[in-house]
Amino acid sequence: MRTLLATLTLATLGHAALAQTGQASPASEGDRFKQWLDSSWEQTLKRSPILATSLGDSRYNDQMPDTTSAAWRAESKAHLESQLKALKAFKREALDSKDKLSLAIMQRNLEEGLAGTRFPDWMQPLNQFGSTPGFLAQLGSGRSIQPFKATKDYEDWMKRLGRSVPIFDGMIANMRTGMAKGVTQPRPVMEKVIPQLAALIKDEPEQTLFWSPFKSFPDAVPAADRERLSGQMRVLLKDQVIPAYKRLHAFVRDEYLAKSRTSTAWSELPDGKAWYAYRVAGSTTTSLSPDEIHEMGLKEVARILGEMDAVRRQVKFEGDLKAFFVHLQDDPRYYYTKPEDLLAGYRELQKKINALTPKLFDIAPKADYEVREVEAFRAQSAAGASYQSPSADGSRPGVFYVNTFNLKAQPIFGMETLSLHEASPGHHFQVAIAQEDKELPKFRRFGTAYTAYVEGWALYAESLGKELGLFTDPYQWYGRLSDEQLRAMRLVVDTGLHHKGWSRQKAIDYMLANSSMAESDVVAEVERYIVMPAQALGYKIGQFEISKLRREAEGALGARFDIKAFHRLILTSGQVPMSVLGELVRDWVKAQKP
Repeated sequence: MRTLLATLTLATLGHAALAQTGQASPASEGDRFKQWLDSSWEQTLKRSPILATSLGDSRYNDQMPDTTSAAWRAESKAHLESQLKALKAFKREALDSKDKLSLAIMQRNLEEGLAGTRFPDWMQPLNQFGSTPGFLAQLGSGRSIQPFKATKDYEDWMKRLGRSVPIFDGMIANMRTGMAKGVTQPRPVMEKVIPQLAALIKDEPEQTLFWSPFKSFPDAVPAADRERLSGQMRVLLKDQVIPAYKRLHAFVRDEYLAKSRTSTAWSELPDGKAWYAYRVAGSTTTSLSPDEIHEMGLKEVARILGEMDAVRRQVKFEGDLKAFFVHLQDDPRYYYTKPEDLLAGYRELQKKINALTPKLFDIAPKADYEVREVEAFRAQSAAGASYQSPSADGSRPGVFYVNTFNLKAQPIFGMETLSLHEASPGHHFQVAIAQEDKELPKFRRFGTAYTAYVEGWALYAESLGKELGLFTDPYQWYGRLSDEQLRAMRLVVDTGLHHKGWSRQKAIDYMLANSSMAESDVVAEVERYIVMPAQALGYKIGQFEISKLRREAEGALGARFDIKAFHRLILTSGQVPMSVLGELVRDWVKAQKP
């Protein structure tokens, strides 16, 4: 890529000038910046081999750095400092507008990363919502991002799994440090971790999830290799991996649980107020305070309750809104009884929505997505749904995961809005289109994660349902309101838990009182906010900003406003902070005016 750019640059100078000097023209500041971005991205992949694997880059499929060590933390901080110093050496005024934007985003990322080293996240490496032990089981199941197509794939995986074993002991050591420093997870969430770990522990290697790819080898793996690989994997699991899971499980059950904190507020941890403020700013990419966000949430909850009540009247339900909530929770007609029927329903929606998106979009990802059931071992505490991006080369599709653990938490009336959010035109469009856009620097295609942009877009995508031709059934429209209510309640509950001192039970009661969500779903949501403070704030804040920008553009352009062009602008900007997105949209509006 750089060789081609250099060749093109030289060609523009003219052969006569080159003949006179006998030397190539020095690279421009923009060229040097692009080269540095490429080099920086290569360093990112080496330091984050799981990211490389997720993108279909197989070079580091056997790597798994021990991120629990003090040496890794020191090295990471030094790396950030070195990157920031190098970045600041570029002459901003010599860059074009696109490179200036990339520089500003990279600088923000590095500075935010350095600021975060103040806080000891490493003392809390395990929770019920997501952890290395569970993720390893996903990788090893053969149904995730780790490939199992050839002999080398199996060999890479066994090396990676073997290199993961020290991480278990590092997690234990770091949690012991947290116990001494008063930085522990709340007891209710750690009670959920114990059965999750127990479910992954089996006495025999063949009984574990890790054995799944060894039950049936692909044709590309010769018979002789199959016997050798199976023998090596059996020894690795029996002698190293299973004992590591057992050590961690016993530690959490017998030692950590008793020392887990009784409070839920992040602000009650050492330096907790600053820690929570840091997370709020990172999630929302705004300057909004927790108090401002709390008030926004209260107003939105009240507004959406009014719209829910309008649906109640439309369907002529006899009884008040709370009775309507109970009706929607209890009436069996709103729920599937078989997981396979729920999954089939989402696959039919996939076909329907894919046919409708051209109404509002003139851009779509080349990669498709598939609907999958959340694995049983993590289903009890996992979210209702999630999205996994496709590989960069298109060899692996995106995945829309649906949790079938409790079908009463998956109402039929919520299916249209959930599909819009997690799949098309929500996460699947946003993630896959960015990955496929080779005009963007790789760190913006693959590496940046602004919650307000990513989740704000997905929630905004839900709001497009009526324009696409969905939500014709009032109950499906209620499902849209129900999901929007969830995101509005998050503004109240997250800030309530971590800023205003709400108890876990108060948060649960608030959500039950203001929605028709199943109690199991509410508990899982609240416990997610407890261990991932501020992350859930980005959804509604991001949607607020994108919707506001659309209204501004419509007002300024009138009949000249092109919804497809607006969506193309948002989706091809790469992940950006909300303030940057505002600048991009306003510049676009100015360019549309005669």
